[in-house]
Amino acid sequence: MLAASVGLPIGFLSLAKFMLFIGAIFILMRGGKLIASSTASTAQKPTTTILIFIILGAFAASTAWSSGSQVEAFNSLSKYGKLLIIPIICVLIKSRREALTALASFAAGQLFLLISAWMIFIKLPVPWALSQFSLSHHVVFSSYLDEGLMSAVLAAVSWHLRALIPGMYGRYAAMAVCLLALGNVFFLLQGRSAHVVTIFLLTLAIMWQLPRKFRVVIVVLPFLMVLALYLSSTKVQTRLDSLKKEVQTFSFKQGVDVDSTNSSGIRLHFWHRALQSIAEHPVAGSGAGSWSTEFNRLERTANPAHDDIQPLGNPHQEYLLWGVQLGVPGILLLLALMVSILKDSLAMDTPTARATQSALLALAMACLFNSSLYDAQIGDFFCVVLGLLLALGLHPKNTSQDLNQPLQTKMPA
Repeated sequence: MLAASVGLPIGFLSLAKFMLFIGAIFILMRGGKLIASSTASTAQKPTTTILIFIILGAFAASTAWSSGSQVEAFNSLSKYGKLLIIPIICVLIKSRREALTALASFAAGQLFLLISAWMIFIKLPVPWALSQFSLSHHVVFSSYLDEGLMSAVLAAVSWHLRALIPGMYGRYAAMAVCLLALGNVFFLLQGRSAHVVTIFLLTLAIMWQLPRKFRVVIVVLPFLMVLALYLSSTKVQTRLDSLKKEVQTFSFKQGVDVDSTNSSGIRLHFWHRALQSIAEHPVAGSGAGSWSTEFNRLERTANPAHDDIQPLGNPHQEYLLWGVQLGVPGILLLLALMVSILKDSLAMDTPTARATQSALLALAMACLFNSSLYDAQIGDFFCVVLGLLLALGLHPKNTSQDLNQPLQTKMPA
């Protein structure tokens, strides 16, 4: 249910998360463990799970010295509680069959979201589209940022795991999903973060398909793809032009109106203030939930007439957000978590490893432009998809079989 819900309205997602945590508590009460040293794959160690508990412990401890209110501190801590989804999924999934079933549920939910977006585009009635941007930006439930990143990851996972789809035409069905997802990112939605992430996921997929001696082309491939998309996609062209204009008109001396439409300028201004806060508290940070308080304090120093931003905000950059709350060690903890997941992926079969590394790259890059773990729906999405892929990697196929055979390979009847 959780796997299918990450692309649906937040109410479905919240209910599914509640049920998942209840299931985990039930296992603990029966004497189970959340730190699983899988018998199916002895190469993998519970480093990722241990790191998640260390991270949550650090955020919990930092509520004691947070410059924000206790409400903000505990709200921020609860937002990062979604990281527990990763080890819980790995514990609850007991076999490869269960892992594939959960991934199929995930794909079904994402496909429903994707088809709904295309239905909006061709002006078919979509009464379940709840987003205020449905007609203007082809968004179904949340935002063009969230749904663009979801489509990017769906395309990568479908491509790398295409051979796991049963049936003679399973591979081709997966490739059709890839094309629909890529078209959704580049021609329907307008999120620049999703554009960048998708370009790099495409580059990575192409590199893996090329012979090693030709992989040097990946140096220029992203630039060629940007040029091709700029010339062929009005959405990409418009968003890149607006990015250039927004950056050119921004000034660190003058700052920016946080209520303006200059989203790039707002990000640069937030990042500047975040770096100032980290420089003042580099060792322990300002505590969980302190971002809005720190930003308002620094703004009033420069501009006494500053109107405070709302509580529970973020600087639209996950690494800097962890730095503000936990200092430089917080940034290192986030990087350590990503490195640990990468290390876990190296013990998997090739297709699962590539799918996991693609999802991890998408998260790492999304965190450069947004607080993609702190935010509700997209943060849950990344935790779920990484948990599902890690669970699949914990239960490899018994027979050694290369799942990335060329397309011309004869398929069984």
